Amino acid sequence: MVLMASNEQEDHTASTGMPAGGRGETRFPPFDPVNFTPMLIWLSLSFGSLYLLMSKIALPGVESILHTRAHKIANDIAEANAFRARSEEAATAHDKTIADAKAKALALAQETHARLNAETEENRLALDAELNARLATSETQILAMKAKAMGNVEAIASEAAAAIVLRITGKPAGQEAQEAIARAIATIKA
Repeated sequence: MVLMASNEQEDHTASTGMPAGGRGETRFPPFDPVNFTPMLIWLSLSFGSLYLLMSKIALPGVESILHTRAHKIANDIAEANAFRARSEEAATAHDKTIADAKAKALALAQETHARLNAETEENRLALDAELNARLATSETQILAMKAKAMGNVEAIASEAAAAIVLRITGKPAGQEAQEAIARAIATIKA
């Protein structure tokens, strides 16, 4: 039975790594020097395969994506710069068109102002000439009417003076009274 117990103890130690009594000293497998060689082999195989996988499959894909994005960004920036240059040219052309339109409008306004001033001056001069002609005609008519009225005034004044003398004195006015009346009327005309 001793032999059998010894076999059981070895089987237990081989399967659990612990002596059968449960009181033996155990080591953590990664720190056990017996396991260093297989762990280093697996570590180098894992990192080697990971390196191959990354260098041959993943990194070239990422590189092509980055290259494509950089190319697209560069093209977009170049296109944006071209659009900006075209828009600046269009803005400059628009500003020039506005300046030309303002200059034409100002020239047209000045031309119209000068033409209207000339027409107004021409109309004023024509109106002045017409008014001066009417004024001269009116003055001639007034002078003619005044002369006619003064001629009538002389006759009326002579008749009125003779009638007054006749009424006051009862006798008709003589030649001497007629001459005094004519002198008085002459002084009034002057």
